[in-house]
Amino acid sequence: MSLKKETSLTFHLPNFESKLRIPYVKEGVSAGFPSPATDFLGNEIDLNKELCKNPLATFYIKVNGNSMINAGISDKDILIVDRSLEPQNNKIAVCFIDGEFTVKRIQVEDDCLYLMPENPSYQPIKVTEESELVIWGMVTYVIKNL
Repeated sequence: MSLKKETSLTFHLPNFESKLRIPYVKEGVSAGFPSPATDFLGNEIDLNKELCKNPLATFYIKVNGNSMINAGISDKDILIVDRSLEPQNNKIAVCFIDGEFTVKRIQVEDDCLYLMPENPSYQPIKVTEESELVIWGMVTYVIKNL
């Protein structure tokens, strides 16, 4: 199956010059029993600064496709990708393989490397000596539309 049909990505840089501040409930919200309301209007958050630990190496990437759906990454989700992080086994990465971008889980075996989808409808990509692979960045967050 072609990578083009599998997943395509749209890249965006974070805007650290933005003055947009969003109200933020620092105390959190209970996912169990309801808790008393707190005054949260004085707290604000800048998601660019909060979610981008390495600003010069961070990108937002929009996903097109569903090869990673069982990892919680769906079509039209926004990934936050940090290029300064070292690739690690079993972590999710944006990869550039044989001239195309894809998002997959890295799986290191004794004799080779695989780029693993998280959807049984897609096959793993075995990285061979003939493959041109660059681990472009590591996924640090997923922003979803529910």
